[in-house]
Amino acid sequence: MNFKEAHAELTNPRDVTFANLLKIATHFFGSPRVNGTSHHVFKVPWAGKPWINLQKDGKMAKPYQVKQVIEALEKLEQQQEDKNGKPK
Repeated sequence: MNFKEAHAELTNPRDVTFANLLKIATHFFGSPRVNGTSHHVFKVPWAGKPWINLQKDGKMAKPYQVKQVIEALEKLEQQQEDKNGKPK
């Protein structure tokens, strides 16, 4: 999965299953550092926001948490582009 595919799956924050959001977050950020509680907290390679803290809300992901993952993916993508010297 690449950034474009992940963004395509997260187009509508109200229509994302928790399982799919968890799969995407795990793919890009590794296993959650807090697991076993109702929260799945992921370590991100920067200090501060956006951070990723997911909590299941029935079958669907909470829309604000989908937006957190989108913001984190955008930041990660930008960092990788900066590192690789690609134009913005």
